[in-house]
Amino acid sequence: MKIKHLLKSKHLIGISLLLFFLSCRTPQPSIRKTLADLGEIQNTFRYVAEKVLPVVVEIEVVEIRRQIIPNTENNEDSPFFPWNFGPSDPEEIPEDREFRNPGLGSGVIVKKAGNKNYVLTNNHVIGEADEIIITLHDGRKYTASLVGRDYRQDIALIVFEAEDDKIPVAVLGDSDKVHIGDWVLAVGNPYGLDFTVTAGIVSAKDRKGPTEISNYIQTDAAINQGNSGGALVNLKGELIGINTWIQTPTGGNIGLGFSIPVNNVKRIIEDFIEYGEARYGWLGVSIAVPSSSLAEEFDLIGKKGAFVYHIFLDSPAEVGGILPGDFIVSVGDKAIGSPDELIRIVGYLEPGKETEFRLLRSGKAITVKATIASRENRESIREMNEKLWPGITVLALTKDVKERIRLPAQQSGVLIHEVVDKTKADKAGILPGDVIIKINENEIKNIMDFYKVINNKKIREFSFVCYREGERFTANILK
Repeated sequence: MKIKHLLKSKHLIGISLLLFFLSCRTPQPSIRKTLADLGEIQNTFRYVAEKVLPVVVEIEVVEIRRQIIPNTENNEDSPFFPWNFGPSDPEEIPEDREFRNPGLGSGVIVKKAGNKNYVLTNNHVIGEADEIIITLHDGRKYTASLVGRDYRQDIALIVFEAEDDKIPVAVLGDSDKVHIGDWVLAVGNPYGLDFTVTAGIVSAKDRKGPTEISNYIQTDAAINQGNSGGALVNLKGELIGINTWIQTPTGGNIGLGFSIPVNNVKRIIEDFIEYGEARYGWLGVSIAVPSSSLAEEFDLIGKKGAFVYHIFLDSPAEVGGILPGDFIVSVGDKAIGSPDELIRIVGYLEPGKETEFRLLRSGKAITVKATIASRENRESIREMNEKLWPGITVLALTKDVKERIRLPAQQSGVLIHEVVDKTKADKAGILPGDVIIKINENEIKNIMDFYKVINNKKIREFSFVCYREGERFTANILK
């Protein structure tokens, strides 16, 4: 019995060992599925790389500078005395030398028209280049020329001519549909390592840029020097961004790369081709987040949008019916989350386009339409300050403020918080800290009263009765 039991035990042990070794050699169903999924991801990356690499180009630029260089070869006796004191013979006349300053970046072929192939890149890649050479993925080189550039978004469009009608063009995706966590690939030429592909995810969206009109997709896909102007693509191989800059304390990649959303530049590409420059939409409003006292009085606490503090007279905003004191909550079908977002959305609208704006005015929802104008540069807009209305911002008059400025406790009014430089209010002598108690014959008890009077279309001449340092005075403004 003991022998049979021992044999039986050995038999069971053998079966167990066999099953163990088989289990080691044969993947479990869950493992097989995981490997299959990883294989699918790998195949997807391969597909995207094969699709995108041919539409990315290497860009070499050369800035040519000429400089007068003293010829000191014959000054053997005194190397410390330059030619400033005058040459002793014609051979010592300074040489006019040419210096070639090279640069390297990336670009994406975004449009083809006949034998013209248009490449989108960063403005800082092109710089002040005198020569631009692009290299295709197959090694062919072409001379390119500048079509247009835009400093505000740091983009430029260049063009090269080729008879080959098979040069591929990138598929432009929809960057508005990008989600945080999406897989992305970055393609470019970091440090001259041409046609490098890296992978990562979308780390964040709507990152602020150096200008109010710019926002960026943040990614941890490796981006380094030389990647500027290269492609950020989704897993369909669609272009969703132009890689532009990195944040780093070392000069190298630390997983903080930033790309211009492709939707921001789709129309600009056509502007470059047709006009040679980027055109941005302009509404003609001065906007900001409402002050706490204003938000409370206008029932705007917790609401998202942009408060209109001023409008430019004769602007699309005024013509369309937008008033100071309005709170803009949407443009077309796009909700407004902040003043910066309104600036971006309006900026990307095509000049001449009639657009619908939803507003809150004195607590009521209304809709107006405005025809977008072309935005001037910032300096030109500042020169228009005389047309800014009303040119002042006001706050609620609290008990503490009344005591501080020696105003009678029973006196109502609004406190002037800001006076915009070179506006009619500024020229009339109104100052921050003044208190408006009356406009014409209308007593001003609160902020809403203020906006109600200044928005009265029947009034052109405004007489502001104010307090300053305990004394009453009047300032007259013609709208």
